[in-house]
Amino acid sequence: MKITRRTILAGLTVGAASKNAFAAPSFVTPDIPPLDPRDYAEARRHFSTGLIKHHPAPETAPPLGTPPGAVRITYPGGPDGSIPLIAWHSQYEPSQKLKPAVLFLHGGNATGDGHWALMKAYWEAGFVVLLPSFRAENGQPGNYSGFYDETADALAAATYLENMPGIDRNRFFIAGHSNGGTLTLLAAMTRKFRAAAPISAGVSAWRYFGRYSDEICFDPENQDEFIMRSSVCFGKSLKCPAFLFRGNQEQPFDQDHQLLIDRVREAGISIDRKLLPGTHNGVVPGAIGESIKFFNQFT
Repeated sequence: MKITRRTILAGLTVGAASKNAFAAPSFVTPDIPPLDPRDYAEARRHFSTGLIKHHPAPETAPPLGTPPGAVRITYPGGPDGSIPLIAWHSQYEPSQKLKPAVLFLHGGNATGDGHWALMKAYWEAGFVVLLPSFRAENGQPGNYSGFYDETADALAAATYLENMPGIDRNRFFIAGHSNGGTLTLLAAMTRKFRAAAPISAGVSAWRYFGRYSDEICFDPENQDEFIMRSSVCFGKSLKCPAFLFRGNQEQPFDQDHQLLIDRVREAGISIDRKLLPGTHNGVVPGAIGESIKFFNQFT
């Protein structure tokens, strides 16, 4: 049965492709995702994903412009800075009084003006916000990798934001929705932010690609490919306090989310979760408001 791929709020992306989300996966989902004892940042240094398919991100969307209230920049994506990618940040005047900042990772597999419209709440609350696009989105260079190399792009965007003039590195936060929530957790397990607020995040690559098996671009027989895309396998690597948000009308927090929370807490890191009114997409404005309250605890 063909269904329309989920969109990230009305108007956020265009031309979302039709996906067969119920195709039988060619891999076995473990009942309990394994715990990898390595630090995730160290594990990434010794792993390279082996793509067996090379193609753009699985949502079609037009080239990126500059939405109202944004400053368009190009940042060097990827671990080696070899892929120029577009990002938008809020307008601000650098001053001697340093400003808190939020790196926000969008949902879906394409960037749209609607994503940027949601960022207004951050800059009105006094944060400088950067919203990056990722490799292979919106006609940009690179190949879609299903979260792994996109995490490298998110980390590169974080480096760009923290080095912008007037940014307070001690009040440097990360948040993201859906696919961006998944990347938020993986990024926060690689380098330290002050706090993280994943919204409707996935924590298990087995669950994600079990639903979207047509997006698999790596060898599904290689369990390491799933492990390296699954934050639940590296719960003890989380490097900052985190608050997980989810809509009460979407898929509930599952046993893998609880396992992540248990593993994070075993490592002595603060993590909590909260249901908010709304669907998978409709929860985003409220969750951004909650993330601001959360981040303000550290300012």
